[in-house]
Amino acid sequence: MKLAFNTWVYSSFPVWVPAYPLDETIRRIAAIGYDGIEIGAAAPHAYPDHLSPARRREIRSVLESSGIALASMLPAPGGGPGFNVASPIAEERADAISQYKKVTDLCAEWGGKTVLYVAGWQIFGSSRDEAFAWSRDALADIADHAATLGVTMAIEPTSADSNLIDSCDDAIALLHAVDKPNVGAMFDTYHTLYRNEVPTDYVHRLGKDLVHLHLADVNRDPPQPGPVDYAGLVAALKANDFAGYLTMEIGFNRRGVDPDQFARRAYDFIKPML
Repeated sequence: MKLAFNTWVYSSFPVWVPAYPLDETIRRIAAIGYDGIEIGAAAPHAYPDHLSPARRREIRSVLESSGIALASMLPAPGGGPGFNVASPIAEERADAISQYKKVTDLCAEWGGKTVLYVAGWQIFGSSRDEAFAWSRDALADIADHAATLGVTMAIEPTSADSNLIDSCDDAIALLHAVDKPNVGAMFDTYHTLYRNEVPTDYVHRLGKDLVHLHLADVNRDPPQPGPVDYAGLVAALKANDFAGYLTMEIGFNRRGVDPDQFARRAYDFIKPML
């Protein structure tokens, strides 16, 4: 198992500040000791349409010189363009699929192998079955594109933020509905806390289909002693031969957070357990 850190708290999504350039963010996360970095595809860091070929080469060089791997990437759903793969608006679904493919291209270009899939959300006036079908079809399309690049799509249940893929059962249902070898699943301890569920249950139920993991405590704080049994979670991951990244996705939900401090606190708490 390896440790990674998500860039949201260093960027301008969804809270505008603090904000640091991506190359600066990479160097800081690498200096703390993380094995990998999870890059959010939002401005000003890695919004694909804003990156020139020269800037893409520059970021790849910074990753390599910093000795840190691109653990994963993810788009920024919601807000202006929406990027809701389960939208009843066909044009929005098409734009969301296009964005996922752009993020997947960028991930592969920077040496990454995993892109997270947020399955969208049901809009009033559409049924859950319709939303699920739209998301399923979008994921199948995106996964076919990702397969040509050697990239795996990881379905994330996002219960605190959405209403479609809300649980482990929902993630498994979508996984089986798409049924492609480069589609797996992940979960976030923040969302399991929201549902008052036991994170280790997700580990055992997903088994070999578990390809990624987010760690976050109450209020998106760094992992710490409290309601999440992190030691038990790590033990369950070891028992299931999980060899992916444990990624800290913390601190980005509010202003007034010191990203370096949060990154260091999370690393110092989890690293000894590995």
